[in-house]
Amino acid sequence: MSAFRIAVPAPVERLALAGAVGFLAATAWAVLWSADASIHGILHFHARTEIVAPFRLSTILMFVAAWTGMSVAMMLPTCLPVLATLHTFASERADRSLLIALAALGYLAAWAATGALVGPISLGAQSAVAFPDEMRLLDRAAAPALLLLAGLFQFSALKYRCLEKCRSPLAVVLSYWQGRRQRWQAFRLGWASGVFCVGCCWALMLLMLLNSVGHLAWMLVLGLVMAVEKSVRWGRRLSAPVGVVLMVCAGVVFLAGGEQGLLSRMAPEFCGPK
Repeated sequence: MSAFRIAVPAPVERLALAGAVGFLAATAWAVLWSADASIHGILHFHARTEIVAPFRLSTILMFVAAWTGMSVAMMLPTCLPVLATLHTFASERADRSLLIALAALGYLAAWAATGALVGPISLGAQSAVAFPDEMRLLDRAAAPALLLLAGLFQFSALKYRCLEKCRSPLAVVLSYWQGRRQRWQAFRLGWASGVFCVGCCWALMLLMLLNSVGHLAWMLVLGLVMAVEKSVRWGRRLSAPVGVVLMVCAGVVFLAGGEQGLLSRMAPEFCGPK
């Protein structure tokens, strides 16, 4: 049967790889768009009207699923340079498609693990408040705090070290691809790439936990910022201005009163249930 195998040119395969990643990301965007209110309720525990135990396994799994869906939509396309580089190294292998799929799975596993860590902390903090006044106080404190944290992290050494790794796909592949146990190495390579990606983008992704702004509006803005930082030649120069903007927003939101302030008016048409 191998005599009848059709050889597909490498450029065509790379184009197909880009198309597959784009299709997965577009599908994730479509699912998130259609389920925006549900996703908002999953991420923001106290936005729900029913009583749900925050540490129940099903609740945490729903959070991780929503977080991973956002990662597919916002972050998976930025992993394409690593996947394309791996394709070049594995171009002679018959199972190269499987290897690339394993690398993509490893990348998303790193983001899913982050969601599994963030979920219980976020849901637990929200469930600790029992009265509407306490909920409003939590929102008013959380919004400027998360914005300030994200703004300060834009200037951190860890941010820039991880960003350099994300902007050097060849170095990542060379570090984790030794030609032995290729399937495991492909997954580990994707995991490492995901860890570096989490390292430079986690603070921006935490802004998705803000209850006072539109879920999809934040996704679009933050996804574009992170994609430019990681993929465009001058992207690193964007980090500092974004950090300044976030810190200014933190001050404005604090003075405006958090939930009822500036952020709640930025994109009301996208806001989920309150």
